[in-house]
Amino acid sequence: MSIKDLNTFIDLLEKHGELIRVKSFVSPDLEITEITDRISKQKDGGKAILFENTGTGFPLLINALGSEKRVSLAFGRNSVFDLEKEIEGLFVDLMRPKDNLWDKLKLLPKLKDVAQWMPKKVKRKGVCQEIIIENPDLNTLPILKCWPADGGKFVTLPGVHTVDPETNTPNLGMYRMQIFEKNMTGMHWHKHKTGANHFEKYKKLGMKMPVSVALGGDLVYTYAATAPMPENFDEYLLAGFLRKKPVKLVKCLSNDLYVPEDSDFVIEGFVDPAEELIWEGPFGDHTGFYSLADWYPKFHVTCITHKKNAVYPATIVGIPPMEDAYIGLATERIFLTPIRMSMVPELKNMILPVAGVAHNFTVANIEKSYPGQAVKVMNSLWGAGQMMFNKVLVVVDAEVDIDNTTELIKSFTENFNPVYSLHFSKGPLDVLDHSSSKFAFGSKLGIDLTKPFPEEINSEAIKDSEVIFDEKSLSEIPELTGFLNLSETLNLPIILLNVEKKSGFEKAELEKQLQNVSGISNFKIILFFNDGADLNDSFTLIWLLGGNLEPSRDISVLKVENDAQIVLVDATFKTGEHDNFKRDWPNIVTMEEKTITDINKKWTELGLGDFIESPSLKFKSLVKGEGAVRE
Repeated sequence: MSIKDLNTFIDLLEKHGELIRVKSFVSPDLEITEITDRISKQKDGGKAILFENTGTGFPLLINALGSEKRVSLAFGRNSVFDLEKEIEGLFVDLMRPKDNLWDKLKLLPKLKDVAQWMPKKVKRKGVCQEIIIENPDLNTLPILKCWPADGGKFVTLPGVHTVDPETNTPNLGMYRMQIFEKNMTGMHWHKHKTGANHFEKYKKLGMKMPVSVALGGDLVYTYAATAPMPENFDEYLLAGFLRKKPVKLVKCLSNDLYVPEDSDFVIEGFVDPAEELIWEGPFGDHTGFYSLADWYPKFHVTCITHKKNAVYPATIVGIPPMEDAYIGLATERIFLTPIRMSMVPELKNMILPVAGVAHNFTVANIEKSYPGQAVKVMNSLWGAGQMMFNKVLVVVDAEVDIDNTTELIKSFTENFNPVYSLHFSKGPLDVLDHSSSKFAFGSKLGIDLTKPFPEEINSEAIKDSEVIFDEKSLSEIPELTGFLNLSETLNLPIILLNVEKKSGFEKAELEKQLQNVSGISNFKIILFFNDGADLNDSFTLIWLLGGNLEPSRDISVLKVENDAQIVLVDATFKTGEHDNFKRDWPNIVTMEEKTITDINKKWTELGLGDFIESPSLKFKSLVKGEGAVRE
């Protein structure tokens, strides 16, 4: 089935049993979020949901790309892993040395295919312009207020179109848009993004910046807006490759930008760089924490157009897993081959664990042939586009299946040593990283779990201790409220601790007490989390670790008995009192009790299937206060 708009995709989802239709009214103010959060965290992403009664004239589709199967359907493939093979084949053909004329001629069909994927501008109006609203009012759309402490309602799946004023190169990005007035939003582009770069150029030129926002249409447009494309590379060429046909673009009515002609909605307007910025946010973000309010440009809406029978697309983000995890899986598979073939030839595979929210954790395996090669790979990947935001990068040998937890544990147990496995660096971090002491800049950690060459082994490395571990003495440390010995459950030499950071708590004092525990040298790492974190929930612990960690500040190496060394990792929330942390620390994103109760009561009548408990409930013990900032 050719996917030409959201209605076509809805029919396809229904055919494959991947859609829930909700016919009764559900409010875009928190209620849609609470339902979607419950559904999207089910095995394999649950189902897409079509809310047919939103209190506006438009239905709302959400969680449309919230599973590997639905992403594959949107891309017209059997699996997202098929894309990896397609791209690898294309790269091999294009980059293989051409020894003779015949080899060069054989390449022509490939080049013809690439040319046919290029976007095409058409002179007629598009179906996205069937209805024209010259007196635009954003309140006529079912725009979501996603979470209780959000600054307002947000457009969450916008394809934001801008053009470089110096080169006339177009860009498609995805930047959330907070509604401030019926015809004015914020434009939340981060300093590292192309939209922000264009904005700065218009500012220097003293010109207003045309901006147009497309919603819906073929969902490959939505994906392309999120893809980490190289600078000045047309996102619609990627969309054309995914569709195997070009994207047709039409000129907007109130500015000179071009958007896909089959979009469901187009919001046209401009940003005036001479205008004062607006205080935008907070917003419950994909990190699982609130991103806090800051100053961003205003976007003024001059016109809204839409197709007949338009469907409003939306997504929500928060504590993983959610829809963005499956979009991230596509990115992981699509961009592996270009990185491997152009930058890191020894790279065999690379994954971005869902609990790492895209930028906190990366695991890679490499074909290692010389000492220091894992460190070389770390530096190469940290220099590869948006991989610059990665915080913790784990490198293992080629034969290790990085999708297999048992094999990763074996690699850690056999090869980790605090003397030579940890490699610290500094660089840019994602703007949403709340744990760094400085905004958007901080430390990174590379963990080398490859088999060490003789040259890599420090003479100070100590063999594992054989002292019997005195587990009872841990219970005598007053700050500890719980612990879990993973060597007993997973054969993993790690201890997990719950720590209550009361008034007067000092990490240095905790370190001293742990150093004196008999048999502590049997372990390689001690990780401690806040009181209330479930030490048996490994997914949540990995998520908390990534969110709360600044490596250079929160990782220390302790000398313990027999001159052994053990790594202590602080994965707690940081405060001014206990950690001299100067920035505001955000709260975890959870739903308010009233909305949870309301959805509990109407769950059955909405036809949502078997009752699902609110995911927010398991995190309430880690929330402090009701706002976006931890009190």
